[in-house]
Amino acid sequence: MDYTTCYCRSRQCNTFGKIGLLAQLKIHDWQHGHPRYRCQVCGEIVSATTGTAYAGIRTDLEVYRRGVKALAEGVSIRATGRLVEADKDTVNHWLPILGRHSQAVMNYFFRNLHLDECQLDELWTFIYKKEKQLTALEKVAEVYGDAWVWIAFSPVCKLVPAWVVGKRTLPHARRLVFRLKSASDGQIPFFTSDELPHYADALLEVYGEQVHPQRKGTRGRFPKPYRVPPADLCYAVVVKKRAQGRVVEVSTRIVYGSTQQVEAALQASPVSHAINTYGVERNNLTIRQHSRRMSRKVNAFSKDPDYLEYQLTLAFAYYHFVIPHRGLRQRLPRALPTKGRKGSHKKWKLVTPAMAAGLTDHVWTMDELLSFRVPPKSLWN
Repeated sequence: MDYTTCYCRSRQCNTFGKIGLLAQLKIHDWQHGHPRYRCQVCGEIVSATTGTAYAGIRTDLEVYRRGVKALAEGVSIRATGRLVEADKDTVNHWLPILGRHSQAVMNYFFRNLHLDECQLDELWTFIYKKEKQLTALEKVAEVYGDAWVWIAFSPVCKLVPAWVVGKRTLPHARRLVFRLKSASDGQIPFFTSDELPHYADALLEVYGEQVHPQRKGTRGRFPKPYRVPPADLCYAVVVKKRAQGRVVEVSTRIVYGSTQQVEAALQASPVSHAINTYGVERNNLTIRQHSRRMSRKVNAFSKDPDYLEYQLTLAFAYYHFVIPHRGLRQRLPRALPTKGRKGSHKKWKLVTPAMAAGLTDHVWTMDELLSFRVPPKSLWN
């Protein structure tokens, strides 16, 4: 764990948020194997684990890291407990800590992203019980039953800048697009998705420009304002025709923008040469592999919506920062020798989605992800 990133937590202190020598921290004592510091300005006591995923953990750190990696790879809570020889309730206690920390890390890095292309899709799962088994009261509560993971995916850098767990309704589609817009630098990417109509409505509500029509004549009510798509909004859908559960015909349709705009976006794209959603659909498989709760026809489904979000958040952070993506690897200009005289030479540079998006410059270790301290939000630039 990097102790140099510790800082005073008192907002009234002049050293609040400052790290390194500027933090003016001095070791006060040790607690559970980690140092605690005292601020030389205000006297605040700061634990070295505060602000990390190690806070509140009493398990051996090596065992904890192995357990976290197992959870991020999609292993169930009980199986993780058996692998690291920890109680299932202990592993279950880790998940909220990991989910909140992973979300804070991604919120810090996923700002002002430059996205030229974005594909939208949703994955089905269920919470506690399937929709047809719900009682009337449970259907009204809208907590259990069918759940959908809404995904926004950048096929260029393989990044998932926004995702939402909820029902297959317009409000949740609107939340997805709003989160995507909040994470981007303001440029409207070229959107593609399936034929679900909620995407078109959500894109219009979030990116659309409001028009106030003039009243005709001097009597009657003023016309209600409405939204129109901006000139640079380009959105196309892939329409799949199925017969007996199989896709028999695929066609495309432009919803917003012109044919010339779509062709220009496809020519500028380094990965897409036609209107498609191949990237987000392939990423859906990765999500199901890294989350046992998303697997089909198993007894590992989520029983609580919060824990589904915690596990997915951990899996996304692990996917973005720790795991090199095979589709992003770069060939080295010269093969590098490895250990041993007869070992094969290293030909590829490993790249994660965060590296491809310019957020980091190296592949993170699990310890780097768990120990990263997010600076105070007031200091974000």
